[in-house]
Amino acid sequence: MASTPRPLSVRKPPSALPQPAVGAAGRACAGVTAVQLPDSPPEAPDTPRRLPRRVPVRRIRQVLCLLPLVLVAVVAVQHRDVLAAGFAHLGSAEWPWLLAAAGATCLTWVAAACTRQGAVVEALPKRRLLATQFAAGAANHLLPTGLGASAVNLRFMTVCGLPLARSSAALALYLLAESIGRVALLGALLIAFPGALRLGPLLPEGAVGPLLLGIGAALVVAVAVLVCVRRLRAGAVSFLRTALGEARTVHTRPARALALWGGSLAFPALQAACLVLVGLALGLPVPPVHMALAYLAATVAVALVPTPGGVGSVEAALVVALVAVGGPAAVATAVVLAFRIITVWLPLLPGALTLGALVRLKVI
Repeated sequence: MASTPRPLSVRKPPSALPQPAVGAAGRACAGVTAVQLPDSPPEAPDTPRRLPRRVPVRRIRQVLCLLPLVLVAVVAVQHRDVLAAGFAHLGSAEWPWLLAAAGATCLTWVAAACTRQGAVVEALPKRRLLATQFAAGAANHLLPTGLGASAVNLRFMTVCGLPLARSSAALALYLLAESIGRVALLGALLIAFPGALRLGPLLPEGAVGPLLLGIGAALVVAVAVLVCVRRLRAGAVSFLRTALGEARTVHTRPARALALWGGSLAFPALQAACLVLVGLALGLPVPPVHMALAYLAATVAVALVPTPGGVGSVEAALVVALVAVGGPAAVATAVVLAFRIITVWLPLLPGALTLGALVRLKVI
């Protein structure tokens, strides 16, 4: 008789061994080191957490808004004798010519805005661009060698969305085009009127040679620094690559190229026209074309003088240039003082107020 198979017994899975509590007060295993965990802090009531102190941006903007006015006051006090003499000469001038000179001065800001727009492919907001040029004119007379206008326009382009590299390239293209336009006008007038500017009696003997030698030495030093300093050379090459690409792109747009070069020629021409009109208002016995030639020669000569807006150096160079084209020294001095009153001192306070407003409105 076969035996019946016994049913397989179901084995109960082994229960998990109890783990000793780490840090418990009870008995711990021999190979385990007990670690006492810190007690959790009691939950604090819902109290507002103290935020880190913010930088007083509004106060900084208020200071920046008032800074141009302070600089205007400082410059005006330093040149109060020039202001008094200039306003005295304006009283004896023919006012229709002075009004025409003021109109030519206003058109210089339009020409500058056209040139700035021509230096970039993107369309810039027209009203803000024109207001920025007006404010940049004031900043240019408060900082040396055009740094004020360059800083204002660089900030304006970056706020408009242009990358810093392209904004710097557009700024360099503007400066290059403006310099080429000014020198081209001067060269054209010198070719057309070769005997108009007589600098022989005004320059010391042997002054041209050392001047050319100094310019050549400065160029050699600049090239040597670029060759020796690798990081500086790499930065210069990168900037030149960006600038050349920006210039190439701008010149593929006929409207941008026309605005760039048309504004670059119109800007110094309007400034020279303003001097001519002031000379006519004060009766300067010099032909108008010769006065324009004197202005262009003087401004090219003082371009390397690092004074705020050329204050002081431009006046001296203009007087010398007007005398060199045949004007009496006394009348030439009166013309230069009146010219600087119209082009620099009268727009300086409104330009500083505009600059402060643009900073407050975050346009720059």
